[in-house]
Order: sequence, then C-alpha cells, then structure tokens
Amino acid sequence: MTRVVIIGGSGHVGTYLVPRLVEAGYHVVNVSRGQRQPYTPHHAWAAVEQVVIDRESAEGDDTFGGAIFDLKPDILIDMTCFTLASAKEIVEAVKGEVEHFLHTGTIWVHGPSVTVPTTEMQPRRPFGDYGIQKAAIEAYLLHEARRNGFPATIVHPGHIVGRGWEPLNPEGHFDPAVFTRLAKGEEVLIPNFGMETVHHVHADDVAQMFMRAIARRSSAIGEAFHTVSPAAVTLRGYAEAMAAWFGREPNLALLPWPEWKTRQSDRDAQATWDHIAHSPNCSIEKARTMLGYEPRYTSLEAVQESVAWLIDKGVVGLG
Repeated sequence: MTRVVIIGGSGHVGTYLVPRLVEAGYHVVNVSRGQRQPYTPHHAWAAVEQVVIDRESAEGDDTFGGAIFDLKPDILIDMTCFTLASAKEIVEAVKGEVEHFLHTGTIWVHGPSVTVPTTEMQPRRPFGDYGIQKAAIEAYLLHEARRNGFPATIVHPGHIVGRGWEPLNPEGHFDPAVFTRLAKGEEVLIPNFGMETVHHVHADDVAQMFMRAIARRSSAIGEAFHTVSPAAVTLRGYAEAMAAWFGREPNLALLPWPEWKTRQSDRDAQATWDHIAHSPNCSIEKARTMLGYEPRYTSLEAVQESVAWLIDKGVVGLG
C-alpha cells in the first residue's frame, strides 16, 4: 500500500485531504505536534497513523529531515514549510527515496499584479517575509525538479476558508465582528473605493488539488498551480454580497486609506494593508487544463459556509 506522509495533516486542509486519501486506499501518516484535532470529525481518521514531532524543535537540532526519512514516505505532502532552509532540509533527506513531493505554497509569491487574472507564468515580485520565503522555496523546488529530477509539485492556495476557520472579511482583515455588523445592517468601513481584490478558496478544494496532482503525477511534477476559487471578489462587492446574504441592504462607508487605518487596530490595519497591497486575482486555467481541477465552491459560497459555522458558534450575531 502506498504510504502518504503529511506534515501538518491535522490543519484545515488536512481535515479534508486525509479522509480523501484514506478513502482512495492510501496508508496515511500524519505528522504533527499532537496539539490539534481535525476541524471536522470523519471516520477515516481511525485508520491514520499518528506521529508526534515538533518540527521547530526537531529542525533546531537537525533531526527533522531524518525523522521524516525514517517514516519511508512514497508520497510526501508538506503543509508547514515556511523557510528555504526548512525546504532544503526535507529535500536533502528524502531525495532519491520519495516518489512525489508536494509543497503548500501561497498565491502571495506574486506580489502586486500587472495583468489579471495572474497566471503562474508571470514573474515573481514578492514582498513581505512570508511571500519572499515562499517564492524562494518555489524557485528552489522547481530548480530541483527541472534540473535534478526531484519529483516536486507546488500548490499555491489563496485565502483558505471553510468550517472551523474565520475567513478574511470584506474589510480585508480577520475580525469576525465585521460579519455581525453586516448582519445587523450597521456601518462597515471599506478602504479606498473598495475595488481591491481578495481570492478565497475552500479547504476542500485545496484538498481536491492535492488529489488531482497525485493522480496526474507525470503532469504535476516540476509545476506550480494556483489553487483558488473560480474568481476573486472586490472588497466592496464582497461586502454587498454578504449583506444581501443576511437579508440586509449594505451600509458601507468608503474611506481613503489614511483615514480608514486610523479607525482600526494596528493589527487589523496591517492585515488589511497586506491584503490590499497584494490584491490577488489568480487564474486557475493551468490547473484546469493540466490536472482537471474544478473548484466546487465560489469565493462567496466558501465564505458563507465559514460564516454559517461562526453563527452556529455564537461568534457572529444576527441581531
């Protein structure tokens, strides 16, 4: 039986990916710190081999790569790699042993868009440590795949949402109180003209992408794929659509950025700046053509599932 080792498989994407793998007949090994349960229960988790490793600690004493090698993965999926050094340790440990290595990247490898929707072919102009590190990892893995035969595939998700997750909201940050204000018809502040974009993806659609990349290994190796919904949304359009979902007329105030940020916490203002400075709007045509990727959820459908969960939890109020 093919062994699939997932580093960080108890997270949001793993909640959907692990059951898919088990039901497809793979033997799944989940490597995690053992501090989190899947976001939603599924009987498939009873068949999963659980291995507890603290990645940060193990990388600190140079034992993490060897520990992963000892698990003898045929397929290795890395959900928690954020630095080039971390990627290099894993690749050097499993090179020549693993049949397929799949890395979780991010659409923030792009930085500001020039033409939209952005394709995977466009030159990288990342900014911010997260995007810069992920772009460096991508470049390294593609080099290893195309020059040295390392069987790497990179999956670049957008803003991941679904049950168990507080979604990026129409103000461009993560405070769920924005949805409560929309539900009550209260004023919501939108920066600038609200025409900046965000690009969500449901966690199960990210899981779908991994499954399709594994199924079409020969096409997927040496490639990177955007993993997002069929279309991005503008902040203003997002707010208007969510207000309508709550049965309300939108009550929006459009404020110039210098004024808008003074009315937010420092944390929320920084999060919004990061998102509107990127304004991602990514194409999935490559993944559709090469892998048959077809997301089940639009951006709004994915967010609405998340918000319904927040309502059930009492985090978002309806009035």
